[in-house]
Amino acid sequence: MKIIQKILIILFFISVFGQIAKGQASETGKMQLTGILKNDSRIISNYYSETKTHPFADDIPGRKTPMLAGLFSAIIPGAGQVYNEDYWIAGIFIALEAALITTAIIYDKKGDDQTKSFQNFADENWSVVDYAKWLNQYRNHSITIDETTPGLKPWERVNWTELNAAENQESDLSHTLPPYGDQQYYEQIGKYLQYSSGWNDFPGGANQNFVSPNFKFYSGERGQANDFYNTASTAVVGIYINHLLSAAEAVWGATRFNSNLAVNLRVETINLAGGVELVPTLKMKFSF
Repeated sequence: MKIIQKILIILFFISVFGQIAKGQASETGKMQLTGILKNDSRIISNYYSETKTHPFADDIPGRKTPMLAGLFSAIIPGAGQVYNEDYWIAGIFIALEAALITTAIIYDKKGDDQTKSFQNFADENWSVVDYAKWLNQYRNHSITIDETTPGLKPWERVNWTELNAAENQESDLSHTLPPYGDQQYYEQIGKYLQYSSGWNDFPGGANQNFVSPNFKFYSGERGQANDFYNTASTAVVGIYINHLLSAAEAVWGATRFNSNLAVNLRVETINLAGGVELVPTLKMKFSF
């Protein structure tokens, strides 16, 4: 096999040198070859010098711009890969983007639905009136509670300023209840035991550390909503990462494309004795 390769190499160079010699001879009519490869190579080398690079390499048709490819993919993952003609890689980034966006939307919606569900449960089963009554009864406070006006919701019956003042006076109460409807309002009543007396299945008594079934159920429902939102947030982070990775790959892909283009199509400047010619060349490398 190696012998055949050597023969092919010799034949290839003989053919190339023969073509160059033919061009030189037609141009000058002075170059005479001996038929001996070693001598002919020396003769030919005296008539031309070959440049290392093509001065118009940047103008090769089909060449890609790495920064432009990166910009395309930074805006729309996969777009730079389409520009680079790496269609299967583009498909991966596009599919991943679609999956991440879909996940973010679905789980954000699940989080919203779950939040609405646990908030409705809290409005029906937890009462700030009961919590204020517990503070009045077992901590000797005088929080104003309107129990006579018809049609009022529980959170409309309690003087919130007095409630928070009473909470601040108790050293073992770590939090003050935010206004009704705040995100922290719904978080605290299902997170801290000081609010256990507000649940409608609280058995009563001074023990505020009792965890009723409704308290426990509500905490789990609120935790589920947080899990949905966390999944949506993770998907959003994934979207940003997908944009960055796609942009980086597009830059590298454009560079790779140009390198392959330079290998497949190279036009070199050859200075001949009688002038300059641009000659398409094919680079071949063999190891012995």
